[in-house]
This record gives sequence, C-alpha cells and structure tokens, in this order.
Amino acid sequence: MKRKVLFVINPIAGGKAKNHVPGLIQQHIDGSAIDYTIVFTEEAGHAHWLAKDAVSTYQSIIAVGGDGTVNEVASAVVGTNAALGVLPFGSGNGLSRFLGIPMDTGQAIRNINSNKVESIDAGQLNGQWFFNMAGMGFDAHISQVFAQQKARGFITYFKSAVKEILNYRSESYQLQIDGADYNREAFMLSFANSSQYGNNAHVSPRASVQDGLLDVCVIKPFPLYRFPEMGMRMFTKTADKSKYVEIIRGKNISIKRGNPGAVHVDGEPQTAGVTAEVHIVPRSLNVIVGTNYHRV
Repeated sequence: MKRKVLFVINPIAGGKAKNHVPGLIQQHIDGSAIDYTIVFTEEAGHAHWLAKDAVSTYQSIIAVGGDGTVNEVASAVVGTNAALGVLPFGSGNGLSRFLGIPMDTGQAIRNINSNKVESIDAGQLNGQWFFNMAGMGFDAHISQVFAQQKARGFITYFKSAVKEILNYRSESYQLQIDGADYNREAFMLSFANSSQYGNNAHVSPRASVQDGLLDVCVIKPFPLYRFPEMGMRMFTKTADKSKYVEIIRGKNISIKRGNPGAVHVDGEPQTAGVTAEVHIVPRSLNVIVGTNYHRV
C-alpha cells in the first residue's frame, strides 16, 4: 500500500519562487511507493490548518518553506501518528540543517522517499509550540525588525543585527529552571531545542532534540567590540566556551522580566508580558530526518 504524502507549499517563504517545485516533486518522488498531493498556502496560518485537516489521512506532511512554515505544519502534526517532512526554503532553515535534511530541493525530495523517521522533542512558550528555538531579548527584537524587511536571507538579517545592536540594552531576568532560581542580566535568552538558529550559527553546540531537555542559553552583556567574536564562535561551534555564554539545561522554565516585550518562536516574532513559561514535551513529534542524521 502506498504512503500518502501531502506537500504544503508556502509560495512566499524566504522570498524564493516555488513554481518549479511541483515539477521537481514529480521528477524525484518515488511514485511506486508514494501517492502525493500538493497544496499551496494562501495566507499566514493557512499551512497549519491544511496540515491539521490532513493528519488523519496522510502518513507524511511536508512543509515546503522556512522555519515559520515548518512551525505551522509541525504544530498540527505534533502528538499525532503522522510524520513531518521538510523541503527547506527559508532564510535560516535551522531545524532542517540540524536534522541533516539536504538544502538542495531535489535531494530533499529524495530524502522524503527514504522515510527515515525519528521522534523528537518539542517546546512550548506560553502554550505556543516551537521545535527549533525560542527566545527573548536581542534575537527576539531582531526577529521583529527582520519581519518588517522586504528583502530576506542571511545578509538582511546580519545587517539588521549590526544596525540594532548599537542601541540595544540588556535586561534583567529572574529565572526558575526545574525549581532552581537564577537572577541574570542578559543580552538575550535562547531556549534551544536544536543547537542552531539557522545558517549553521550554533548557540548551543551540544543541544539535542532527543534528550528531553531545553538548553537555556544566557548570553550575557558583552563589549561591542567583541560582537564579531561572538558571531564567529557561533559559526565555529564554540559559543559555549565563551565567558559571556552560560547554558543551563532543564525541562520547566519560568521567566520574569521588568517589562513586556518581544519574544520569538522558531524565529516568528510576537509580544509577551513580563512573565513567561517554557517547557519541553519529549518525543512528541515524528519527523523525517536526513539519512545521515544521528542522535546527539
């Protein structure tokens, strides 16, 4: 019996055209084993509802887009017997890179054929699902700024970060992680399920999506002249070696800060109040990983 697969294509994700994707799917999909359907999203949030309607009839639901599209689809698939798949088309593709999913579309489609499925952890911030990374502080602020830009991609993100860092001020946070209290001044807080934001920038190089824990990454205030060093450490997987980075692992995290402000879930900006609750739901999402993926 053929596996039923639904491709959910976000036509505007990452600012990249996707009119050619159906042809690539036809070219690379294993038609002898897979019966597939293709749908295009029409507005924000549409991918979630398409996936939610499909989880009872399709074995695999493929998000064709960036981390935001992946989040919409995954938040419908989580907790079901269906498996998430990804054809990466975003600006960062953080979760896809971590899971070893090919960035080349043809190879990524052939990876769907392989159907190597793993169960991974998922996080929630104030009840909203995230699968790669959530956070507050500078990265959440940049997510807000980036969302306003017409151009997408790493260069636009980097330019926004350089411009905004000149005026950004760190905040004080009261953290409770699995019952232990921490008071920290932080430039930003990242709640890492995988190790990276995207584009192979690793904030928590030893994070695992299968350990039942979140890595709470406290990026402490640092001199502006060390900004290039901090960036380089992420790309060389040595961020955890910096004296400005503290990583505390836990399952249940409560946060209190002085003022409401920006947060992000998988790079999508939102606003939250002075308190937030973050926790992990172990092995709750089935996902088609890359053939070379191995558990960390």
